[in-house]
Amino acid sequence: MRFRACLLAVTALAALSAAPKPLVTFTTSLGSFTVELDPEAAPRTTANFLDYVEAGQYKGTTFHRVISRFMIQGGGMTADGQEKATKAPIPNEAPAASAKGLKNVRGSIAMARTSAPHSATAQFFVNVVDNAFLDYPGQDGWGYCVFGKVVKGMDTVDKIKDVPTYPGDRPQTPVVITDAKVVGGTKATK
Repeated sequence: MRFRACLLAVTALAALSAAPKPLVTFTTSLGSFTVELDPEAAPRTTANFLDYVEAGQYKGTTFHRVISRFMIQGGGMTADGQEKATKAPIPNEAPAASAKGLKNVRGSIAMARTSAPHSATAQFFVNVVDNAFLDYPGQDGWGYCVFGKVVKGMDTVDKIKDVPTYPGDRPQTPVVITDAKVVGGTKATK
């Protein structure tokens, strides 16, 4: 009986790890890019992000913080500078994601947060260079949780990173997310 239970558990785990990873495509005013998420490494973060995608949270938001030799940040501000309402913050999964090999390297997507480690809600950023100082444990003992990577359209990310900005890193011409949708894979569970 125990053998059968163990066999069923191993089979379930194998099926879970073999499941296709969720893919999300962002359409922006400068082109599209697709990210592949990693629910095994960051399950709550991935589920939270997918909930926001499916709720339409990102449509009409902008990449409101752009630093050409660092990252592009978006998902929380409208083109007129208004912050969108969000759900409660989620726990920072950076330690577990880092243990699974996810790092803040060029093309990775991570959760934006305040100086409080467990303050991430809807905002995210795409690293445009390797940013090892953001990896767990980071400068504050937590780091920033990576939960996926760009798998298509890095040229669009590079267009975004190169837009002219005002002091404070806000693009002079808003880079608007016109759509964000799940285009493949399976949804993570919380």
